[in-house]
Amino acid sequence: MLSSGEIRRQFIDFFVQRHGHEFVASSPVVPHNDPTLLFANAGMNQFKDVFLGVAAAGPDGRDVKRAVNSQKCIRAGGKHNDLEDVGRDTYHHTFFEMLGNWSFGDYFKPQIIAWAWELLIEVWDLERDRLHVTVFAGDHNLGIEADDEAAEVWREVTDIDPTHVGYSADNFWEMGETGPCGPNCEVHIDLTPDRCGAGLVDKGDPRVIELWNLVFIQFNRNTDRTLSQLPARHVDTGMGFERICQVIQGVSSNYDTDVFAPLLAGVRKVTGAADYGGSLTDPVDVAYRVIADHVRCLTFALTDGAVPGNEGRGYVLRRILRRAVRHGWQTLGTKQPFLHLLVPAVIESMGDAYPELREDPQQVMDVIKDEELSFARTLGRGIALFEQAAHADRGQIGGSDAFKLHDTYGFPLDLTQVMAVERGMSVDVAGFNRLMDEARQRARAAGGRELGAQRLLEIVQTQNPPPTQFTGYAGTELEASSFCLWFALTGDPPGTLDKVGAGDEAILVTGTTSFYGEAGGQVGDTGTIDRGADCTFRVNDTQKVGEVSFHIGLVEQGTFRTVSEPSERLRWRVDRDRRRRIMANHTGTHLLNRALRLHVNPKADQKGSLVDDQKLRFDFAHGAAVTLQQIRDVEEVVNQDIGADLPVYDGVVPLEEGKKINGLRAVFGEKYPSPVRVVSIGAPVDDLISDPANDQWAPLSIEFCGGTHLARTGDAEGVAIVREEAVGKGVRRITALSGAAAHESAATADLLLNRLAALRSLPHDRLAVAVAELSRAVDDATLPLVPHAKLRDGLAELQKTLKEHEKQEADRASGDVVQGARRIADDADGDVIVASVDGADARTLRTAMDVIRKRRPDAAMMLAAASSEKVAFVASVPKPIIDRGLKAGDWVKDAARAAGGSGGGRPDMAQAGAKDPSKLHDALEAARDYAKRVLG
Repeated sequence: MLSSGEIRRQFIDFFVQRHGHEFVASSPVVPHNDPTLLFANAGMNQFKDVFLGVAAAGPDGRDVKRAVNSQKCIRAGGKHNDLEDVGRDTYHHTFFEMLGNWSFGDYFKPQIIAWAWELLIEVWDLERDRLHVTVFAGDHNLGIEADDEAAEVWREVTDIDPTHVGYSADNFWEMGETGPCGPNCEVHIDLTPDRCGAGLVDKGDPRVIELWNLVFIQFNRNTDRTLSQLPARHVDTGMGFERICQVIQGVSSNYDTDVFAPLLAGVRKVTGAADYGGSLTDPVDVAYRVIADHVRCLTFALTDGAVPGNEGRGYVLRRILRRAVRHGWQTLGTKQPFLHLLVPAVIESMGDAYPELREDPQQVMDVIKDEELSFARTLGRGIALFEQAAHADRGQIGGSDAFKLHDTYGFPLDLTQVMAVERGMSVDVAGFNRLMDEARQRARAAGGRELGAQRLLEIVQTQNPPPTQFTGYAGTELEASSFCLWFALTGDPPGTLDKVGAGDEAILVTGTTSFYGEAGGQVGDTGTIDRGADCTFRVNDTQKVGEVSFHIGLVEQGTFRTVSEPSERLRWRVDRDRRRRIMANHTGTHLLNRALRLHVNPKADQKGSLVDDQKLRFDFAHGAAVTLQQIRDVEEVVNQDIGADLPVYDGVVPLEEGKKINGLRAVFGEKYPSPVRVVSIGAPVDDLISDPANDQWAPLSIEFCGGTHLARTGDAEGVAIVREEAVGKGVRRITALSGAAAHESAATADLLLNRLAALRSLPHDRLAVAVAELSRAVDDATLPLVPHAKLRDGLAELQKTLKEHEKQEADRASGDVVQGARRIADDADGDVIVASVDGADARTLRTAMDVIRKRRPDAAMMLAAASSEKVAFVASVPKPIIDRGLKAGDWVKDAARAAGGSGGGRPDMAQAGAKDPSKLHDALEAARDYAKRVLG
């Protein structure tokens, strides 16, 4: 029997050796550079720009025409979502491998159909009479006819039974809501014992399953849902690896293959559950499948740079993890973190094919364990709440309960729905969604940003503008003749405009530019493009799609016209000061990356960055908060490197040559072209290429980078780290300033530290106000992290001093009140005492009452205390006097009314307040008069 590894290798070798394809390694399952996708959900994702005609297929920028690979995929959110089916059947997965081959404008339907049949029948020896094919039935709304061509090819170039070729309206494949798409044909296999499954094709029956999808990429789905023709026709195939392993290995379930055997054994070992039996109804077997599937998904996603979180792909991963943990807890009975212990089993099964899994498995295990511990703190209480809701409302879990499970106990809605289905119940999803409206609005806002990028893609795809030559490394100004292509900033279709005039918002493409288009974390340039003094276009942003730069902005004056020939004499002027601040922050980012590896974590790999004219922001792999001492060390090293005033070199080299340079850094998940730009601090790039081992050179930093940089590190002037925070499990973020902003921040910190030192000598009666003012100033300022911590510690110390002083003052005041209360008790005559207590407040007034009551337990008393703003009253009446008619609540209310206040309480005890201290004497007289009237 063929192993899964042999099956994967035979697929790749078939297309490489027999049919001239090039193997292209799987891209990360996390599409870091595609905001329209949560995860890579198909093998074609990494070739999206190739289909759109804006990039080459080869990983090093070569123009590959035929490619093959096994792509890591996750379908657990968005348009393609198999999460709900995992565990309920034996062939759906959140993570799976997609065996695929591609033609980029090369071969088309006849060739791939013939090769597909060759592989299935001749190489893998599948029974031809078990195979069925469906092709696209057409869609009148889209204006696309049935794919009779593909049907005819199947009948002519293969010996498939002609009755096994059918049509399906669903055979139109799309990657997402927008992007490349086209009709497809699906290859299904009938696994029924008597080959009677023809009527079960495409019916979701596990006895007749889809094996291979051959997609003919011809169209692009635009944001308005219309279709437009792509510049060339392509082939994109995808075969479910786990499914073909099931068929070739002759088992009845994907989970019975050697792909899952180590995982199921691992679940048994770490949970102590009963053996896996393969049942579709036994909760234990369902739990086995869910856990095995989900830990594969988590291991690959975390290895490729994703982290659990509260939004987007991070939230999807948290949902997946919590579904698995809930099954372990509730179904298999384990009450300890267990999921992270299965990561080694994933590596045992998949590490040979995907060696990146072996690079840092402990980091993946730590992240999963942290999430398990976090969820465990609320899991038991959440399950109890679910049981209460299920018992209280037969048939449905209420929307408010579902929301509380989500918001308080961390139960994603789909987990609550799964638990409800297990009980034969439903969930009030509409009610839940009403309570989640704010989160949905945030999601819609994020989607709007994605549509802006999609519009630029549409312009590239429909108008095919020529590449833009970037000259901005040499300088910020450029004067040259160039063609102009103008597009409306909004509106549809995105065709070119004849002309634009003053007040028009527009997008401009030119043949050359000195403006940097946003890429690699560096924001786009701003500035002006003009044709003389009276014709100016204000550039508010520059974006880049493929090799085309888009200048986005407003025509301030004059009229520009679109021409196809380079007859326009234009002048490009980048905002030089802004560009310089951006360059300082970008060079500072490279220095910061180096310092973090020296003093925080040698594996502090970059997980994201933002470089603009205000700050630099750097995300990196690290499992704990960076200490203040580490921040101090990192900042010191960066500023030493700046003070050394080292030269910053750059050079363009072949990708393979660049990869050989010792110590070179590259961003995880980034695709680099060949040739690639190398930025080196401290050593010329040419020398590093001639001596890749760096035997003669000691550069501080060497990175693949297309961004703009300073000529020397000294031009950055200085860097100040102002914030350190968590982005997600295992990922930290540092925000820093450079240049004048860093110096201003440091100067502000020095000023505030001097103010803090001066506060220590202030008398206590002025300290409280001064501390409050300084605290507000610290909150309002952007300060370096280390002095900010000193300021906060100093303020906390002063606050503690204030509290101690206030306590001492209160103790002294309380002593004076006690002495005054004793005098009042000793001087009182009769069974009614009405008096004001000097130095008392609302709190110590009760102390005074207790002192007097001990000395005169038989007396009714009304006490008052006045400050500059208000009056407080308390009244106490013993039972014998209550029986005579005097009640404390009525008594205190009458007295307070005389000073503009109100109050009340029980007959034996009551309190009140008033706003007019000047009426204290009147209030006390009113209290005496009231007691006389009631008591006679």
